[in-house]
This record gives sequence, structure tokens and C-alpha cells, in this order.
Amino acid sequence: MQIDAGAQVTSSLLEVESSVIAAEDAGYDGFGVPETRHDPFTVLSLAARATSTISLHSAIAVAFARNPMTVAVQANDIQLISGGRFRLGLGSQVRGHIERRYSMPWSHPAARMEEFIAAVKAIWHCWASGERLAFRGQFYHHTLMTDFFNPGPNPHGDPPILLAAVGELMTKVAGRVADGILCHGFTTEAYLRERTLPALREARGSLEGFEVNLPVFIVFGRDEQARVAAERGVRGQIAFYGSTPAYKPVLELHGWGSLADRLNELSRQQAWAEMAALIDDDVLGAFAVTGETPAAVAAEINSRFGDVITRLSFYAPYRADPDEVAALVAALRA
Repeated sequence: MQIDAGAQVTSSLLEVESSVIAAEDAGYDGFGVPETRHDPFTVLSLAARATSTISLHSAIAVAFARNPMTVAVQANDIQLISGGRFRLGLGSQVRGHIERRYSMPWSHPAARMEEFIAAVKAIWHCWASGERLAFRGQFYHHTLMTDFFNPGPNPHGDPPILLAAVGELMTKVAGRVADGILCHGFTTEAYLRERTLPALREARGSLEGFEVNLPVFIVFGRDEQARVAAERGVRGQIAFYGSTPAYKPVLELHGWGSLADRLNELSRQQAWAEMAALIDDDVLGAFAVTGETPAAVAAEINSRFGDVITRLSFYAPYRADPDEVAALVAALRA
């Protein structure tokens, strides 16, 4: 199991650059950059220039805010700058953001994503092989590539593509056309084992060589006060995700469908504190790994996920003690 660090959503561009340098020095295997307040490819360019060994991935870049050509170019550039250390993480986002924030079309997200990734690969193949670009799909057409705009073969090869997925249809797309899946933090052990992995196996057969990446909610701290603060932060984040209709199947698997409906209703009122209060200990325990010591948290992570995931990151929506996190990493590696 490889262990990744990641950028905080509120970090500035230069703060992320400092964070990835620190992560490489600390021995992390990879570093993920989300698309929130900054363009992930801009941030990854800085990260690639500032490091030499750590792998880098977008976690995630919003595919439907772009088109396959722009993504193919940006990913190819980061692969060049990083010397082959880039992994392209893509996600769909949800309809409201695509239509209202990005003013881009939304329809058939799973089918569109499968075609999007196929188009990116076709563009890369054109550059690598010199063959004519002739991609014609339902959603995307790419049939023009002249020498003036062709960067040629990438000496480091194409970056692997990782797809974020929660629902069965998108998970199967990941199995068919991606090199790995970026599971959502709003994932329980039961959902991973009973929904995600069976869908992947149905789509691709063996998972040999296929990446399964999971950000794990963790609740721990040096003392009781720190653990209470951590628990409060995680309850709030679980409530936020649970209010999203697309993630309702995760709660339904546990018999908590009515909770999803109530959270969605409260989110429309922006009743965030009331939402967090609905996340009882059973829900918290299903989504988060808790423990009084880093060793206890590491043991529980291994017990839940050690045999099914290939890469791990920590999801801590609170100010985690860096020394405690370092101790957790050491305990996992041990």
C-alpha cells in the first residue's frame, strides 16, 4: 500500500509548492492536488518543478469543465515537466456545478466520461504514432491535428488515467477505460467491498495492475481535546457529502436512506450545524477510522482496507498535528 499526501483546499499556490516539497522529504509516495480555488495543472507545474521523485496527480481535475484536447495537452505537459511522474486524475463533478458554475453541457455522465477518456487516449496516440487523428464519438469529435500543434511522442510515455467514481455506472467506466479508480472519501468499507470492487471486476475481470485509491477519514489526536475537534470536523464533512443526492446509495446500503433525505433538506436551508448533529456514532464509525494513538488508527486502517486498496491518503477536515500524522505514516509502513 502506497501512501499519498495532498494539498489543502484553502492553500495558496506557493503553500502547495512548499507542501509537496515537505511531502517528498518526508517520504510520501505521491501527492494529490484538488481542483478547488486554483487550477490543478498550474499547481502541478509548480510541484513538478520543485520535486524530483514523488509522483503527482490531479485529485481531481474536472473533466466536463474542459474538453479532451485541452486535457490531453495539459496532462502531456505535466508529464514532460515532471519527468514521467504524473498521474491524470479526472472526475465529472455534479450537474449543478457543470451547468451553473462552468456553463458547460451535462448529459449521460458515465457514457460521456468513457468517451472523454477514449478521446484523450486517441489524441495521445496520434502524437505518439504520427497517425491521423480521427476520433468521432457521440459527444466529442477530434479530427484535426497539424504538425504545428503536434508535440510529438512523449519520451516518458502517456500518464496513467485515474477516474473518480462513486456510482455503479461510473465505477464500471473506470474499470473499462482507466488505469485506476479514485474512490471518494464518502466511502465505507462495506460500500467498497459490496459495490465498488464487484463493479470493477465485472467491468474488467482481474484487478491485477489496477490502482484502487482511497482517502480515509481519520479521527485522532494527541489528547482528548484534539480528538473532540477532529471528530467535530469529520462529522461535518460526512454530513456535507451525505446531503448530495448522487452519494445517497452509500447511505442506503447501510439502511440510512432517510438520513440522506434529511441532510439534503437541511443543506437547502444551509443548516450546517444541525446537519453535523445528525451524524451519530454509528455513521461516524462506518465512514471514519478512529483511535487514541497513531498505532491504533494504523491497525484499523489495515484491518479494513489492507487487502483491497493499493494507495491511501488521509482525509482530515481539521487541523491535524503533523507529528501525529508522521507517526501514523510510520505505523502504517511498519
